[in-house]
Amino acid sequence: MEAKGYAHKYGDNVDTDVIIPARYLNTPDAKELALHCMEDIDKDFTGKVKAGDIMVGGLNFGCGSSREHAPLAIKTSGISCVIAKTFARIFYRNAINIGLPILECEAASDAINDGDEVSIDFDTGVITNITRGETYNAEPFPEFIQNIISEGGLMASIGKGDK
Repeated sequence: MEAKGYAHKYGDNVDTDVIIPARYLNTPDAKELALHCMEDIDKDFTGKVKAGDIMVGGLNFGCGSSREHAPLAIKTSGISCVIAKTFARIFYRNAINIGLPILECEAASDAINDGDEVSIDFDTGVITNITRGETYNAEPFPEFIQNIISEGGLMASIGKGDK
C-alpha cells in the first residue's frame, strides 16, 4: 500500500478540538465533518487539500477529547496519511479503527515542509520527500493492522471475515 501527495504541516499538540471543532460534532455525516476539518488552525485547509495529500504534525498529535470524529474528518477530507513525531494514544487507536494510516517518524516530521511532495510505502515504512530528495524510515504497521487500514477500518475488516 502506498500514498503520494502534498504535505500540510502543523505543529505540536494539535488537539481534536482543532482538528474538528466541537460545534460540529452534532452531525454524523463524515462529509460535513470534513468541510470543517482544521478550520480553527488553518481556515484554508479544506480549499487546498487534495485527495492523497499527507498531514504532518509534531509531538502529541490528536491530543484532547477521545472522539473518532477527528481522524474521520481528516480521512474524509482527502488526507491519505498523517505523519507525526508522536500521537496521542486515543487518536492513534481511533485512526486505526476508522482506517486512517498514521506513521510516527521524528525525522520526517522535522524535515518535511508545508507543500513538499511526499510518498509513503506503508509496507516498508519508507517516507520519501520527493521535493527534497530525502528518505526517512518509520516503523511499518504489522500486517494485521495494515489489513485493518486497507479494508477501511476495524468494523469493515471484521465484516470481511464473515463472508
